[in-house]
Amino acid sequence: MSEREVVTATAIRVRKRAAGAEPIAMITAYDEPFGRLVDAAGVDVILVGDTLAEIVLGHEDTLHVGMEEMVHHVAAVSRARPSALLVGDLPWLSYHLEPTEAVRNAARIVRAGAAAVKLEGGRRRLPAVEAILSAEIPVMGHLGLTPQSIHAMGGYRVQGRQLEAARELLEDAKALAAAGCFAVVLEGVPEVLAAKVTAELPIPTIGIGAGPACDGQVLVIHDLLGMSKRPAPKFVRRYGEVGEIVTAAVARYCADVRAGDFPSDAESYHGSKELVAGLGEL
Repeated sequence: MSEREVVTATAIRVRKRAAGAEPIAMITAYDEPFGRLVDAAGVDVILVGDTLAEIVLGHEDTLHVGMEEMVHHVAAVSRARPSALLVGDLPWLSYHLEPTEAVRNAARIVRAGAAAVKLEGGRRRLPAVEAILSAEIPVMGHLGLTPQSIHAMGGYRVQGRQLEAARELLEDAKALAAAGCFAVVLEGVPEVLAAKVTAELPIPTIGIGAGPACDGQVLVIHDLLGMSKRPAPKFVRRYGEVGEIVTAAVARYCADVRAGDFPSDAESYHGSKELVAGLGEL
């Protein structure tokens, strides 16, 4: 665990750039090593996202991950004991049916180590949001391109490009803020709309493909590091090519093994003189 002050949902709630706050840096992580590394880098929020399905488990979309997988990976990241706020995604169908079930599933995420949950959708998800908040579990909203609605949206498309759709998104954002969400992720929306929503909300917006006016930004760690098999979306900036580094390092290892250069004498354990002398008697 880092020595810096622990970040809470309450602290994030007031991080509005218009009030002079520093922008929020949020990143995904799915296991203890990455949780430890990104926390050491100083991120404010770590999201154990349902992108787990695509990025780690190899599925084509986020619909193929459930509560068991999410709980497992939230627990893994929590073992890094990050100072950053740890947020766990509620996966598809874990909060869509009954508010009581939404609370029960949110509690499982918190018991695994998260300090807050994130869910997708606007006003139609208010019963779930309000029920979870009534259980005193902080909630982060998610609007715009919501990957759990991929089939209804007809693909990964920018949302809110038309005036009526933009108006609906703004009203959804206001409703989430009024319900008590501490922040809202805006994904895949025009930058002018994200700027409007950010200006209208009393809580922070965190953008992903939503332009520079949001109160914070989030990226998938594997996209940022060049480790993802999927083509990088337009909004991704790669800060490293770790995938290439890993492949090159493993290729050198394979070459050394096949050449008999690994392990070396220095990388081997040695027996005592008695053991060496007596091996023939074994």
